[in-house]
This record gives sequence, structure tokens and C-alpha cells, in this order.
Amino acid sequence: MSSEGKRPQRRRPPAREQSYGGVVVRGGDVVTIVPRGKRALALPKGGPEIGETPEQTAAREVREETGLTATVRAPLGDVTYWYRRSGRRIRKTVSFFLLDFVEGSTDDHDHEVTEARWIPLEEARSALTYPGERQMVEEAIRLLEAADQ
Repeated sequence: MSSEGKRPQRRRPPAREQSYGGVVVRGGDVVTIVPRGKRALALPKGGPEIGETPEQTAAREVREETGLTATVRAPLGDVTYWYRRSGRRIRKTVSFFLLDFVEGSTDDHDHEVTEARWIPLEEARSALTYPGERQMVEEAIRLLEAADQ
């Protein structure tokens, strides 16, 4: 069967998403979340609102998903992964920041989260569900240790 006269099918390029998140520390602990409808232990993160800087987005998402106010100390790095939504491939990058706890209660998290809780940084190295987020905790520990020297 000849393919003459047929147009080659073009694939749609994958969509791209950018989000921002935080590794919030208080002493030797980090705040974690369990997103609603999931069984994952994760770090708070989400998409920007119009006019927000990456740092503002990270701090806002932390506040919404954990109930905590925190200030950005330093960038940690990016985590990139692929997922599918409605049959379309999405390439998502989450830029994480190290944040210092200021005030608040994890009981004040929003409806997108089933639970927000503090766990030891050392425990987070293995307890977090996603490898990229475990890497961000490793980077936070490295920065904190360097600051203590």
C-alpha cells in the first residue's frame, strides 16, 4: 500500500507546566503534606498567579497547603517529570526553594491537603514519596550544614 498522497501525522508537542515549591525548615524538621486524594507524602508546591515571582509563589503555596508563613532563604533546584492529563503528555518543572518557618499551625492547611505535618529532615530523606523531592531535602540539608560552619 502506497503512502503517496497522505499527509504525515504531526504530533502535538508536549505541554509544559511550571510550579514552585518549598522545603520549609524549623530546627531539624521539615513540613510535609499529604495531597487530598493521594497516598503520597510530599512537599508543598503549586502554580503561579498572575504577577507573582517564583519566590512569592513558593511562599504562598506553602501558606495555603501547610498553614505556615515562611520566608525564602535560597533556591534549591528544579525537579522535572512527565505525566499525562486527558491523554496529553505534560512536562512539568517544579522549582524549589529553602524557606525558614516564621509562624502558623499545620492545622490551618487548605482543602487541597489531607494532612500537613512536621517530620525530621533526616526522616524526609527516605520518607518522601517522590525521588526529586527527596533530592531537594538533601540539597536543603547540605545548605543548612554549610551555613552552620
